[in-house]
Amino acid sequence: MSDKIFNVLFLCTANSARSIMAESILNIDGKGRFRAFSAGSQPSGAVNPWAIKTLEALGYPSAGLSSKSWDVYGEPDAPHMDFIFTVCDNAAGEACPVWPGHPATAHWGIEDPKAVEGLDLEKARAFAQAARYLKNRISLFVNLPITSIERHVLQSHIEEIGRAEPMAS
Repeated sequence: MSDKIFNVLFLCTANSARSIMAESILNIDGKGRFRAFSAGSQPSGAVNPWAIKTLEALGYPSAGLSSKSWDVYGEPDAPHMDFIFTVCDNAAGEACPVWPGHPATAHWGIEDPKAVEGLDLEKARAFAQAARYLKNRISLFVNLPITSIERHVLQSHIEEIGRAEPMAS
């Protein structure tokens, strides 16, 4: 077993909901094997309150989460990323920076819960669904034998995870 801690960056254009939730979930569910970060190409500057409520309802921390530009992770003193996952279709289609070290990348697209309008119950349901998708994909990811499979096989696995459905709640 390797003692390496893998750095993972979740990208979403606004970095206010899905990528934020993924960061918090992986930091807990990764059990010290992974260190998660999140960023966006056009950060909103604020974490969506429904993302905070959803994380807290699921028992995940929200303290210290912030909406920030992906430029932060291109700085010379930024952590080296091992994996980068886009969680929104807009970010997947954008021209991303060239990341040092050539991290493994995949698209884990999830519908935008912020797009849901209506009653608070409908908004809560949309955020809970997005969190379920993220939690399921993160669970599949953390259980991969990352240190013992070839890079091209690992790449195939992380791409397949992006097509995984949520587990029943």
